[in-house]
Amino acid sequence: MAMREVNFDGLIGPSHNYAGLSLGNIASSSNAGDVSHPRKAALQGVAKMRRMIELGLLQGILLPHDRPNVAWLRKLGFSGNDEDVLARAWREEKHLFVNAFSASPMWTANAATVSPSPDTSDGRCHLSVANLSTMLHRSNEPAQTERQLLLAFSESAHFAVHGPLPGHIGDEGAANFMRVGPSHGAASLEIFVYGLQGDNAFPARQSDAAGRAIARRHGLADLRQLHVQQSSAAIAAGAFHNDVVAVANENVLFTHEQAFEKQNEVYAEIRECARDTIILEVPTTAVSLDEAIKSYLFNSKLVTLPDGAMILVVPGECRESPSVWQWLCDNTGGDHPVSDVEVVEVRESMRNGGGPACLRLRVAASEAAIAAIDSRFLIDERKCDLLAHIIETQWPERISPTDLSSPDLWAECRHARLSLLDALNFASDEL
Repeated sequence: MAMREVNFDGLIGPSHNYAGLSLGNIASSSNAGDVSHPRKAALQGVAKMRRMIELGLLQGILLPHDRPNVAWLRKLGFSGNDEDVLARAWREEKHLFVNAFSASPMWTANAATVSPSPDTSDGRCHLSVANLSTMLHRSNEPAQTERQLLLAFSESAHFAVHGPLPGHIGDEGAANFMRVGPSHGAASLEIFVYGLQGDNAFPARQSDAAGRAIARRHGLADLRQLHVQQSSAAIAAGAFHNDVVAVANENVLFTHEQAFEKQNEVYAEIRECARDTIILEVPTTAVSLDEAIKSYLFNSKLVTLPDGAMILVVPGECRESPSVWQWLCDNTGGDHPVSDVEVVEVRESMRNGGGPACLRLRVAASEAAIAAIDSRFLIDERKCDLLAHIIETQWPERISPTDLSSPDLWAECRHARLSLLDALNFASDEL
């Protein structure tokens, strides 16, 4: 079946700030309390999407969530008009307020897990909204995410959207999921990566139970699924999701040597189920685990261009790391499976713990299914221009920690988002 992949990027919201809410995410923790630049961050995201369009790839968008999330604070007992709710939350429970203000929905790799139609029993593309139950600031995302996905993928002949799993079964979406096979349109092996807490100071966010539940609800045959454990060393080093140490595209698995527990057994199982898989392993002797996480080498986008060439879209930090850049120069191009490296600038996202791959949700679909997607979620050069204009005129230029208490900032963030919804013709939808 001829299929193409659409990457749905999360547009970085106007409340983008550095509150350091993500335990185990070293970038997020180390930049906590710094001044953020929401306008610059969102423009960097648009520039990345624009470049992907220029390369001939299909590009989609998911929208920023309503922030500050007053509805969530009301569930926690704060009452009154919106400004009263926010003022009381800031005054009495600052930790709840900053969780309600987070722009973390921009990392749409955590929005859902996607099983394309060739893998599923009913021949539809299945999407399961992630519950994101481990981190408080992310646990208030699923309801708004589900509304967007139900709107974007409403055509039931092609898509099935499932709500989040129960909260105690930790599920953080496609950031812990990979798919390897001959092509996007061929039946493939879906790899679910889970973590175990063990002696780690940092939490293991993805549970084995979540991957198995998603495989059942998506109707995957036993030969179409593999459940593997993320290495405890990777979690301890700050690889809070599998996509910080491994990424796959079609028949290529690009991974660090220390990504998985018992990696040789994992490789053998992958090759048994997907025989043509090329495993491109970066050894620790070439790039240390710490350097891989610092540079977000594996949180890059591994994508197939229209001409069939496969390229790696890396953050600028990879070029600044001598060991990472040397490995990339030595192992791409020529006869290597990855023909080229494309560098993008997403430094504002990186400083909060998310690289190019964190910002996208991958959906492989047939031309008929793509035609059935709500076109408002698909963007082209013209829409990129529109997004850039709205961001340049509406998004806050900077947010410092002391700004978070400002009613003017709360209003500015909400007005900016509503302007975006109106410009993209979403104003009448309950998003």
